[in-house]
Amino acid sequence: MNNLRNKVNLIGRLGSKAEVQNVGAGFSLVKLALATSESYKDKLGEWKDNTQWHNLVVWGKVAENMAKTTDKGSEVMIEGRLVNKTYESKSGEKRYTTEIEVSDFLVLAPRVKNQETAEASK
Repeated sequence: MNNLRNKVNLIGRLGSKAEVQNVGAGFSLVKLALATSESYKDKLGEWKDNTQWHNLVVWGKVAENMAKTTDKGSEVMIEGRLVNKTYESKSGEKRYTTEIEVSDFLVLAPRVKNQETAEASK
């Protein structure tokens, strides 16, 4: 039980284009969201979708590579760790947020621009 680790693997679609920000001392940073979806049947037997949004933080070369190889809507697999943060709102309330600090990613499918492109690739 000494080998418990904080590790997250998700497959989803990017909610925006990865834009690199240069922060002090030449560090590269990308912040964006990843949508994951699950389908299930409700009590009436109708299919419902449940979409969850995850905040991603990507640093360094991984951030630069993500910006070069992905676009809004790209399907990616990410690997990283959960990071919990606390901050104070403008009204003085204590707030909590959870981010995924990405250590690696893999592009599974590029963004499909329209239905014709999707059908042409079949």
